[in-house]
Amino acid sequence: MISIDHVSKSFGTAASHTLALDDVSLEVGRGEIYGVVGQSGAGKSTLIRTVNLLERPDSGRITVDGRELTSLGAKDLRIARQGIGMIFQHFNLLSSRTVQGNVELALEVVGVDGKERRSRAGEILELVGLSDKANAYPAQLSGGQKQRIGIARSLATRPSVLLSDEATSALDPETTRSILDLLKTINRELGLTVLLITHEMDVVKAICDSAALIEGGRIAEQGKLVELISKPGSRLAHELFPLGEVPAGTTGTVIDITFSGGLADRPVIAQLAREYAIDVSILGATIETIAGSQAGRTRLELPGSPETIAAAIADLRRQGLLVETVTPTTTAGAAA
Repeated sequence: MISIDHVSKSFGTAASHTLALDDVSLEVGRGEIYGVVGQSGAGKSTLIRTVNLLERPDSGRITVDGRELTSLGAKDLRIARQGIGMIFQHFNLLSSRTVQGNVELALEVVGVDGKERRSRAGEILELVGLSDKANAYPAQLSGGQKQRIGIARSLATRPSVLLSDEATSALDPETTRSILDLLKTINRELGLTVLLITHEMDVVKAICDSAALIEGGRIAEQGKLVELISKPGSRLAHELFPLGEVPAGTTGTVIDITFSGGLADRPVIAQLAREYAIDVSILGATIETIAGSQAGRTRLELPGSPETIAAAIADLRRQGLLVETVTPTTTAGAAA
């Protein structure tokens, strides 16, 4: 649905420039919710703005719903953009217009007549739960309500793709959850493909099917979350299930066990204690619902001989569990 093919983008002059995107490639499937996560300055905002060519890349191709946008002229690009909605971090509402007027604005721009504009705006306001605020002004709304209006406006032209530029970063946790629930509803009911950028892993956990980690303008890792969870050494997976530092004073072998799907309810600790006579210590654990299924990570300290520990780890791996050894100086672990 969205193909970003070897895209690079720099800012500045030839003598002094910043490379914001460096040979970036991504594929977002139809109907997916795809998250791009990274720190400030990593290139997230530049990346999402290249998808609708608000930032034209220096090189590479952008294809959305089968149309290569980077090859289009100005007129055809304006038409193609009608199929791409965009939600902004700071809402970008017109204070002089009512809620209804702000939603209708997107339709005015593309020449939709007044009766149809009013009808469509009413439909979308009902979808986002703000029909009763149609005649209110932005100053009378909460932050979450303003973002719902921003979402409604982005849906007015019936896009097939929705871009979200840090849409929840200015909101409190409870409001963030409600906006993410709304995005999931829109994705499910309208069949929209959603590409969002964020610096918050909680957003990725909550709604994404796939994700990419961007650093210094390059994609460091990407894939479907259910596959990344079982990938040894995956940085995204470790960020999804943070367990922190290994406590000082540990003397046994420390392992992280990652499980997902049908493996989540295995009595792993009881089995280790029973079959290998190991006094297992639990150093940390986390469990989440990722892409619709339970997954998590448990950190254990295993005392005993190297032979016993090796046999126990081999047994866990035969059960399909991802097992990584951890040292006191690392937090992410290393595949062993």
